Amino acid sequence: MQLRYATNLDVEQYIESKAWSDAKLTHCPLHPKGGCKFARHGTYSRKFPDGVKIARWYCSKGHVTFSMLPDCLCSRLPGTLIEVEDVINQMENSSSQEAAVENIRLDIGLPGALRWMRRRLFLIRITLMLLIDLVTSLGDCQPTVSSFRSVLGTEFVLPQLRMFASPYLDILPPPLGFGPRPERKKSKKSYFQHKTGTDPP
Repeated sequence: MQLRYATNLDVEQYIESKAWSDAKLTHCPLHPKGGCKFARHGTYSRKFPDGVKIARWYCSKGHVTFSMLPDCLCSRLPGTLIEVEDVINQMENSSSQEAAVENIRLDIGLPGALRWMRRRLFLIRITLMLLIDLVTSLGDCQPTVSSFRSVLGTEFVLPQLRMFASPYLDILPPPLGFGPRPERKKSKKSYFQHKTGTDPP
């Protein structure tokens, strides 16, 4: 289970200071009265960015590990929230998604790059729509990063929203929140699939 590690450090500062060593979780989230042999459980490394480690704890009674994710990092996606925000900015300020992806992913083909980019856009749009419904002071916002930036008056919206929306992180989807990924609506079309084997005579 992921929990918020409240820190103003960017990812470079987090790595340089080895800030995962300073993360503290005083009691088990499942058993606040104790008795579950709750203890620190080392760290685990993230593949991206290189050098990042995440502090974690283990509840032996609940058989659950808890990790403290700093505000600069994405949940359930590689990289940082600022990197995701840069992708959304490119999309919101480009004439088309195809034009935006030309400046973002040069290492893979266009179809794969579009899927990679649209996955991030979908998750962030859902998150912003939920926040508009949950937080009355955001009622004038549109579900875009640029609109939230204007209302909140901050250079980078997503790390700020991790702090701003901390009471709702367990229901907000990644990469901002720690809740489940929302499912896309499945197409109602059903296609007939013939059985394997040779064609009938």
